[in-house]
Amino acid sequence: MTHQVYAFEPPDRFVAGTVGVPGDRTFFLQARGGGRLVSVALEKMQVSLLADKLEELLDEVRLRFGVEAPAGQPTDNGPLDTPVDEEFRVGTLGLAWDTDTTTVVIEAVEASEAETEDPDEDEPDATLDRLRVRISPAATRQFIDRARRLVAAGRPPCPLCGQPLDPAGHLCPRHNGYHRTS
Repeated sequence: MTHQVYAFEPPDRFVAGTVGVPGDRTFFLQARGGGRLVSVALEKMQVSLLADKLEELLDEVRLRFGVEAPAGQPTDNGPLDTPVDEEFRVGTLGLAWDTDTTTVVIEAVEASEAETEDPDEDEPDATLDRLRVRISPAATRQFIDRARRLVAAGRPPCPLCGQPLDPAGHLCPRHNGYHRTS
């Protein structure tokens, strides 16, 4: 069984984005370069964790190697490129720092059947498709900024239970199941 590695080293564009309205959005990582466009689907929580772990990686790189990732640069706020065709659904995300090229390496690995059955599986299967991008610290900072805004743009949380509020409200467990609208 063959697998596909979609490598962008570096991409012309690498962003997180969504399709749909809050409450019914599908999240994507999308890379474009060399005449290719690759979109992979993932969960909102994965986008949030990816941004957090990239921030930690940049902090560690700054401490260990003195490499700065400048903040305040303009962030790509454009929509995802079309067509948005899902190549695969992400199961595992990996991060690395390449000291030779001073770049961040992000690898998104396809979810496997075994992964959905055993989420504690250590190593992703070598036959799974992968999206691999290599980006500069500045591009990483821009990715983090966009990803955090994307996650925050969803439905507001209920101030009592933290669950997302739909426009019509929700059944709040902190109100013993009574309907809550704000």
